Amino acid sequence: MVDRPNKPAALASTPGLPAQAQVSISHANSRVSAVLPTGESVEVLLHGATVLSWKDKDGNEKLWVSEGAKLDGSKAVRGGIPVVFPVFGTAPDHPQTGKLAQHGVARVSNWEFLGKSTSESTPDAAGADLSVKLDFGLSAANVDDSLRALWPYKFGLIYSVTLNQNSLTTSLVATNDDDKPFDIQVLFHTYLRVNEISNVEVHGLDGSEYLDKVGPLTTKKQSAAVTFSGEVDRVYTPVGGPSTPVTVVEDGKTKYTVLRDNLNDVTVWNPWTEKANSIGDFAPKDGFHKMVCIEPGAVRGWQTLEPGDAFEGAQTIVAS
Repeated sequence: MVDRPNKPAALASTPGLPAQAQVSISHANSRVSAVLPTGESVEVLLHGATVLSWKDKDGNEKLWVSEGAKLDGSKAVRGGIPVVFPVFGTAPDHPQTGKLAQHGVARVSNWEFLGKSTSESTPDAAGADLSVKLDFGLSAANVDDSLRALWPYKFGLIYSVTLNQNSLTTSLVATNDDDKPFDIQVLFHTYLRVNEISNVEVHGLDGSEYLDKVGPLTTKKQSAAVTFSGEVDRVYTPVGGPSTPVTVVEDGKTKYTVLRDNLNDVTVWNPWTEKANSIGDFAPKDGFHKMVCIEPGAVRGWQTLEPGDAFEGAQTIVAS
């Protein structure tokens, strides 16, 4: 055999590739999860493209999911981050969405996993990629016939979930693929995990007008931080617009900072005792002590999409 002076070095000395996020599909192809090289993780259920879990590098869960949540696709998930589209709540008097059930079609439809996108983050010193972006898609063709009969419009949704070391971003692009205009509302129904709701304050809403949905609908103005000593169900329109951060403070320390892009409204919700007891899949019944919903959206009024138009909105949750 001819001795080659420039033969390749031994494989053992070949430099390894930079570490990347590991993406896996599990539970009979119904869930997609990703883990960063540093240990942070996210898990998404294809039913509703619902984010079920977001953990830091030490395995601490940031989202609250009811112990009674149905994860088999039989109904919308109680907890995590459900995607609300094209209606928030119900709108019986709205000519287009009036027949739809609570929160529309997105959270009760089976989405397609489109794959892992190229990260836009800056690698660390070792070249490791410390961000991962998962893309999901839903179109009218993938929606159950019974739902399409109630809302017969052609649309396309691209939902992206981006995990970074200290933050989670969810973004939605909604496109009108029909030949006629339609109205939409969009919201991320985020359930954040806390230690004790009585010790929580929500900052960044001072001076903002809100719609109080506990009891008769009334419009009020917030003064000081939002605190919790009973049921809270309010739709705020922060005075500073989407650029105003909303922070969740517990025991005097910032726990989460919620940043919004093109989403003018923020719903704050905690069911407290009586409402939690009335919700069949809310468990345990005292679980309201451990959660607060901070829900960025565009829900005060409607976004009208002309044929070919698109609406895009996003939230970033920074964990402290």
